[in-house]
Parts: sequence; structure tokens; C-alpha cells
Amino acid sequence: MVEKVIIIGSGPAGLTAALYTARDDMKPVIVGGVAAGGQLMLTTTVENFPGFTDGIYGSDLIDSIRKQAEKFGARFIGEDVSDIDFNSYPFKVKTDTEEFETHSIIIATGASAKWLGIESEKKFIGRGVSSCATCDGPFFKNKKVAVVGGGDTALEDAIFLTKFATNVTIIHRRNEFRANKTSQDKILSNQKINIIWDSTITEILGDKTVSGIKIKNIKTNEEEQLNVDGVFVAIGHLPNTNFLKNKLELDEQGYIITKDEVKTKIDGVFVAGDVSDKIYQQAITAAGKGAEAALQTRFYLQRKNLL
Repeated sequence: MVEKVIIIGSGPAGLTAALYTARDDMKPVIVGGVAAGGQLMLTTTVENFPGFTDGIYGSDLIDSIRKQAEKFGARFIGEDVSDIDFNSYPFKVKTDTEEFETHSIIIATGASAKWLGIESEKKFIGRGVSSCATCDGPFFKNKKVAVVGGGDTALEDAIFLTKFATNVTIIHRRNEFRANKTSQDKILSNQKINIIWDSTITEILGDKTVSGIKIKNIKTNEEEQLNVDGVFVAIGHLPNTNFLKNKLELDEQGYIITKDEVKTKIDGVFVAGDVSDKIYQQAITAAGKGAEAALQTRFYLQRKNLL
């Protein structure tokens, strides 16, 4: 049996694409991955997704959209894609246990935040440790926070967090920033922001939530402890595209190169969400691209007289 569409990924982009294609009677198969749900599964309350006056837990939002898609006939496979063949038509998508043929594909595998890689970090993800200042910043009103990083994202996050936090400390492993000069000037002139150079976080402290961090100067090996209520890790993201190397056009960071928003160079292969978006990386923008990809899939299948 040849599927009309296979969606790879089960975050907001993939699930929205699943909902739209299912309602259009495309009977989508969603290869959601073993770790399904995307970055929203690492957050607590989401307050900036429209329609939820009191906010909604990230995992509950994912579950709700999935159930909505299932209601219209979407079928979910809890495996990762092991291989994909764009050279044959219908296209072939393989997992460890199954092989599918499909007339169209929507890739929505997202991007994963780069973390510090220390053991205590894992304990507090979603409980004071975050990779998204615009998502979680409002929870730290009148509190002290730390931002890790020295690029554009880190400095932009620090500036944004000053709207809520009483104090923001930037911790950077070098003695100068890599960010644009405009952001650097804003940081250096903002009295709410402190900078600790040449340093890394060695441990995140706390009981149920973050209460402090241990910092080590990489030049002197001196250690100090800083009381903070939150840690924002802003050292970049990695798009989940390893399985697409030499198969689709990727930029130097690994993000899928698109044309006309959600199209690729291969007719019938579409993209949605953070796997191609290195700027916004929000649940709502990912969902919007999921809807676009689904609509483009409909147009494609109609053009092929398959719908």
C-alpha cells in the first residue's frame, strides 16, 4: 500500500500537519520518533500559545493536538526514521521494523537545544533550567537568573529577561562576546546585567527547583557560588537532520534549506517547524508552518490526481 503522506516528527509542526492532512482525508502516517513531542515536552506551563487563558503544560498541549489528529484518522508510529529514499517514487521511508512507500513527505523533526552536559542540569530542566527565554522568562519576575553563552541568542535572551528578572548574570567561557555590536552595547550599558567572563557552570544547585550555581574560572580554576532562581542555556540548537545528510539541501548548521516557505528542491517533499527555522523557534510558528506544509501537500496530491 502506498501512503498519501508520511509526516516525520511529532512536535507542534508535525502534529498540526497531521491534523490538517487527517481532516483532508489523506490518512497520514506520523513517524513520531521514540522521544516524541519535541521541545514542548521539556517545558512546564506554556502561556503564549493562543487559546489557553491560564496556560497549558507543554506535554498536555502535545497530547491534546495528537488526540485531535487521531480523531480524524491520523496513525502514529513510535519509532525513528532509519533511512529515507528520495530517488525512487513513491518515496521510501524506513524505520527499524517497517518500510513505507508514500507519495509525499512532510519533515518536521525539529531542532534540539544544546545543553551544558552536566549531570545536575538534567534534574532541573523545566524546573528552573530552560533553553527558551521567550517561553519561560515571564515565570522569573522579580527573580535572579543566569544566561549561559556569548552569541547573539544569549545576549538577546539576557536583554529580554531584564523585563522580568531583577538581575541577569551572563556567564561566558571566553573573554569577549561573539554577538553583534548593537547587542553588546545594550548589554554593557544595562545596569541589571552582570557578566562573568572566562567561566563555566560546573553544577546547578537546588532541591525541587534551582537555587544557585557553581561557577569555575577556566583560566584560574577559582570557583564561586552564585544564588540564582533560573538558568537559561543559550549556546545554540542542533537541527535533527542527521538522517538527511546528502539527501536534502542543508545549510552549514544542518538546517533544511527551503523555498517558498515549506517546499524543498524535491517535488512532494515539504518541511515544517524548527528543522528549517533558526530564527523564531516557537510552538506557534512551528504549528503555522505545519499547516502550510499540509496545505501544500494537498495542492501537490491534487495536482497528481491522488486526492
